[in-house]
Amino acid sequence: MCAKFTQQMTVSQFEKLFPDDDPCKQYLVARRWPKGVCCPRCGNQNVHPVANRSFHWQCTKCVSKGGYRFSVLVGTIFENTNVPLKTWFKVIYLMLTSKKGISALQIHRTMGFGSYSTAHYMCHRIRAGLSDPNFRKLMGIVEVDETYIGGKNRNRHWDKRTEGTGGEGKETVFGAAERKGNIVARVIEHADTATLNAFIREAISEKVSLVATDEHPGYRRLKTHRSVRHTAGQYVDGVVHTQTIDGFWSLLKRGIMGSFHKVSRKYLPLYVAEFEFRYNNRNNADIFGAAIARC
Repeated sequence: MCAKFTQQMTVSQFEKLFPDDDPCKQYLVARRWPKGVCCPRCGNQNVHPVANRSFHWQCTKCVSKGGYRFSVLVGTIFENTNVPLKTWFKVIYLMLTSKKGISALQIHRTMGFGSYSTAHYMCHRIRAGLSDPNFRKLMGIVEVDETYIGGKNRNRHWDKRTEGTGGEGKETVFGAAERKGNIVARVIEHADTATLNAFIREAISEKVSLVATDEHPGYRRLKTHRSVRHTAGQYVDGVVHTQTIDGFWSLLKRGIMGSFHKVSRKYLPLYVAEFEFRYNNRNNADIFGAAIARC
């Protein structure tokens, strides 16, 4: 059976929909405030358009505090930027339509920015906007696994090699995947029992029917838990397997190796957030609209 393909907005459709900044601002208003414009400071919906400035409003409740005039960009990743909104939208579009991601250097070349730092700043700001701290907890059958991001020890320079297991000197990413559902992934400091269990309590609902893992000892205290033994060549035991989360790790690692080549420890959480968002919206025909609403 062929994999399901979700048609996304094409380049010609993008250019037709967003010829300049005004349609971009109208689109942002509709996505940010689907129930009507409200004050980003106090949530008041009784706001009035500013007559001489488009896409600006005045909050009546904030008048006693000296008045509060705000624009559609206030409180978004686009606030206080000198880059046109259409350019921001185009960068977001390029990032979302690239299955394995697109590097800031490629964005720099494609968009013709004057400096690489502009592309680097915009990409990381967009990734930060795509992160979702208020996710719905995972339910049903949930797969839990950890992976390690970083080069092989034998390929490092002699004075940068480390002692220990294969994960030594690498960054640890921990994830939980709901079967046919969403992914929650985070960069963690150590893959010890306390850290893993704290993440699981945060990411997985108590009503989960099954937690499937590998034989990592950090999972031994989990309830409704069954595991497969990868070290013994066992990868599937009935409904117990970690193939869903392993598929996500494959996308993440291939994106890092093929598109970004090297990701620093500082920015790795932002890359994980980007891949998590793209994966969780893989069947969303309006992934671009979802990203604008989040940013």
